[in-house]
Amino acid sequence: MSAHITGGALLARSGSGLGGFLTWWGRGLAAWLPAGMRRLLIAGDERLWLQVQGDAVQLLHQGEGGPRDVAALPLPLPAETDPLQRVLQERARALPRWLLLPDSAGLRRTLLLPAAARERLREVLGFEIERQTPFALADVLHDGRVVQVREDGQLQVELVVLPRARFDAAVARLGGAAKALAGVDLQSAEGRALGVNLLPPAQRSTRGNAWRWWNLGLALVAILALALAMAQLLDNRRAAAQVLKTSMQTREAQARMISSERQRLLDTVEGEAYLRAQRNDHPPVVEVMQALAQRLPDGTYLEKLSVDGDQLSMIGLSSQAAALVGKLEGAPQWSAPALSGALQQDPRTRMDRFTLVAQLAGKVPATPSVPAAPASGEPR
Repeated sequence: MSAHITGGALLARSGSGLGGFLTWWGRGLAAWLPAGMRRLLIAGDERLWLQVQGDAVQLLHQGEGGPRDVAALPLPLPAETDPLQRVLQERARALPRWLLLPDSAGLRRTLLLPAAARERLREVLGFEIERQTPFALADVLHDGRVVQVREDGQLQVELVVLPRARFDAAVARLGGAAKALAGVDLQSAEGRALGVNLLPPAQRSTRGNAWRWWNLGLALVAILALALAMAQLLDNRRAAAQVLKTSMQTREAQARMISSERQRLLDTVEGEAYLRAQRNDHPPVVEVMQALAQRLPDGTYLEKLSVDGDQLSMIGLSSQAAALVGKLEGAPQWSAPALSGALQQDPRTRMDRFTLVAQLAGKVPATPSVPAAPASGEPR
């Protein structure tokens, strides 16, 4: 007789809700892994079936390829010792033990329940036992499985009940082999396990997960590696930001220096242009001085000659100060000559001190000039 579990039964036993779906999905993904790795990762699916058949108990190893006969022991088994230890290999000894009883040992009823009952299916079915079966809740072991989800959202559920008296009788015949049972299931008429666990949760023996600490250690290593990678990434970003900041500061200093040099160049060009404009707009100072030397009469001495923009200023002594304006008029280099202020006689030289201003004219095209003959000699 076979005792393998269908995919629907496996999904039902995995639980409902998100956790059950993730468990079922994870097992489905694990089916694509190599057999050796799959046995390590989903060792929880392996079990040792104890199937009572007449006067013997058949031991079946439920693995990836389905159930496999291990041994057959005559009943009843001794209660003081565990007789399975001497017939099982080391790996099989660590497998969870499940009692597999025939379908006739229990009672099955099909019910319709609302979808909300799926989260607490076992508890909800506990309230239905006395209405659906001739037994009281305390006198049976029970569990349920979802057979179908209808289009209206209701659940088609199968209630499976095992009288406690029949369970106790089977356990008594198994003796020491029934120690630390992880579950009890029924075998359908087709020879398949229903995929339920009739054993109350408080009486189920849980097998320690040998890979738990390895998994925790690997998870901690992964978290530490992730933290170190993030820290390294953050340090790299900080170093890159610092390099970028230093580069920007260097380029900013270079830009300021270039801007300063550019402004200095612009100022030089503008100053040169201004001076060129001034030189082009007014006659050269040498030409002005030459014209003054030709027009100033004898006995006239200049103490100061200045050109401020387009204004010509002269300060000096002259014995003919009153006639200076007339002598300077008509020159192409300046216009509107005039005395500024009153004439003052110098007590030492007996000459008049004068201040004379004029407006410089625009630049005059070069023409041959006829020098005026001085009255009595060269001016000083």
